[in-house]
Amino acid sequence: MAITSANQLELLQTAEAVAREKMIDPALVVEAMEESLARAAKSRYGAEMDIRVSIDRKTGKATFTRVRTVVEEEELENYQAEFTVEQAKQYLENPAVGDQFVEEVPPVDMGRIAAQSAKQVILQKVREAERDRQFEEFKDRAGTIINGQVKREEYGNVIVDVGRGEAILRRNEKIGRESYRPNDRIRCYIKDVRREVRGPQIFLSRTAPEFMAELFKMEVPEIYDGIIEIKAVARDPGSRAKIAVISYDNSIDPVGACVGMRGSRVQAVVNELQGEKIDIIPWNEDQPTFLVNALQPAEVSKVVLDEEAERIEVVVPEEQLSLAIGRRGQNVRLASQLTNLDIDIMTEAEDSERRQKEFELRTGLFMTALDLDEFFAQLLVSEGFTNLEEVAYVEVDELLVIDGVDDDTANELQARARDVLEAQAKAALEKARELGAEDSLIGFEGLTPQMVQALAEDGVKTLEDFATCADWELAGGWTTVDGERVKDDGLLEPYEVSLEEAQDLVMTARIMLGWVDPADLETEEETEEDAEAEEAVEGAEA
Repeated sequence: MAITSANQLELLQTAEAVAREKMIDPALVVEAMEESLARAAKSRYGAEMDIRVSIDRKTGKATFTRVRTVVEEEELENYQAEFTVEQAKQYLENPAVGDQFVEEVPPVDMGRIAAQSAKQVILQKVREAERDRQFEEFKDRAGTIINGQVKREEYGNVIVDVGRGEAILRRNEKIGRESYRPNDRIRCYIKDVRREVRGPQIFLSRTAPEFMAELFKMEVPEIYDGIIEIKAVARDPGSRAKIAVISYDNSIDPVGACVGMRGSRVQAVVNELQGEKIDIIPWNEDQPTFLVNALQPAEVSKVVLDEEAERIEVVVPEEQLSLAIGRRGQNVRLASQLTNLDIDIMTEAEDSERRQKEFELRTGLFMTALDLDEFFAQLLVSEGFTNLEEVAYVEVDELLVIDGVDDDTANELQARARDVLEAQAKAALEKARELGAEDSLIGFEGLTPQMVQALAEDGVKTLEDFATCADWELAGGWTTVDGERVKDDGLLEPYEVSLEEAQDLVMTARIMLGWVDPADLETEEETEEDAEAEEAVEGAEA
């Protein structure tokens, strides 16, 4: 095909037709044509030449040019596309490095192979432009619901036509055992859009908690308007779900608004989710109260929250236990996901038995350590005393409220408790020295002899050893392994050392050793305070 003999407007007409079909910019198609013609010209004139083609956007005329660039003599490598300043003087006036000499060359006749190559270049460019357009279109739609049409199913994965592209609904993102046939209409949540080598990949989901939240936003105008907010969603796809909502208008009941007249709103969501049962729960900032709501329909007798461990103990009546746990633990599992807390459920009888064991254990401690009879030891436990330190260092008035305890008895109790504690400290100190604990660690303020012994048993024997410890190694903590929270035991955890206290102890040791400059800490604190102040001002302005 000779460009000179072809209708010059045919190039532009072809570009517009392709662009219209693929819904991309016609300029991109023209640029692809220019590149393909330039490649064909290079095969005719020489691959080392810098041949460029320009197609006039109005007339369609293709102009072929050869470009040569002026370079330093020592940098001259390609004699077909480059020349030195001296060589350029016969073509240019006062040439300088970087100048270019452009001359027009005759158009080429494209043979069958060159035409096929040009076609491949154009198709490749068009595909790349189409992929870029798809990615740009769908990347901002991630996190929304889209309607599509099923095209086919591959190995359990559903390929969905979403208009200007294809998306994939993976097997594990489908609800239960739902199946689709070609041309079925489907509604999905756009979970992720990725740019990959084979083009943009659009991943859909029908099991994501966000899918349910978006469905409620579509059915409940108050959520769309921001009057009601969905605070948390937990799902067992296709079976049961819990959704926590809060209203910012006291006159609107968030649960009632989501349920709708005669359940019309929630029923529309249920139908879309293949009959998934939905519990709509009022959200509460108080975690124990929120958990009680989340465990509905079970009734809760008592809640004990451990904020540091992010665990919560729930006591329910015997007849409510199976309801609180749910079939295969479904109810408590969803409540745990909703509140982001680990939940331990026990009956009132089990709670009573546990408290009785704790009572007996503390009673035995006071009987043995303080040489008391069982009745008197039980009186101490009943008044809330849990360890010897509380007895030894509490105000005398708090002991005098116990029936039968006068000043002499109270002083005697405290004297016995202090003697036992001193003996324990002395024994712990001796054991720590035997294990090799050095005076730098023993004399460190904030560590008791028992703590020093525990550290020495684990190989921490010097202040330098202590300064290298992480705060969680001392105070303990929780880590997530394969989606489950796992407890990390701390060396000083039995002595009720909190994470903040462990941080302070370690930092103090590092300052004493000269590893950390206190001035640097003050600068960091001031920076953090300034940042917090700025955030507060921005929040107030908003």
